[in-house]
Amino acid sequence: MEETERLAAIEDIKRLKAKYFRCVDTKDWEGYRSVFADDLVFDITADMPDVGVIVGAEAAVAIPRGSLTSDVVSIHHGHCPEIEILSPTMAKGIWAMEDRLFWGPGSDSPGQSMHGMGHYTETYEKTEQGWRIKSLKLTRLRVEFNPASPVSA
Repeated sequence: MEETERLAAIEDIKRLKAKYFRCVDTKDWEGYRSVFADDLVFDITADMPDVGVIVGAEAAVAIPRGSLTSDVVSIHHGHCPEIEILSPTMAKGIWAMEDRLFWGPGSDSPGQSMHGMGHYTETYEKTEQGWRIKSLKLTRLRVEFNPASPVSA
């Protein structure tokens, strides 16, 4: 693989991950689904032991779709990607991550918030539609829960 092709693939994967974050936060579930390979393996065992490893893109979309209701605001950020192109169709990466969740007045936990920090460890495959996330493991280094406080936009 030429250096320009390798760099272009890295940029494509960065855009893919940016779309992942934007779509989950805007609750664009169709867009969120589009970043995953059909046979995605999503490991959130460390974060949600009762859920564990999710297999399949549709199942992976169902988790945030069910929990990030209209009364929950989420903010996800990815930083400092370490992306390695393994072949023209395979890559792997690690992203530092940070997320915030705010539960609104109509939610189960009005006024509460959560701040999480950690890493995503991922693999990617290039399909006819472009790069897709093939596997994803979320590992948190710290999670802070804050009690109810005034809610503002």
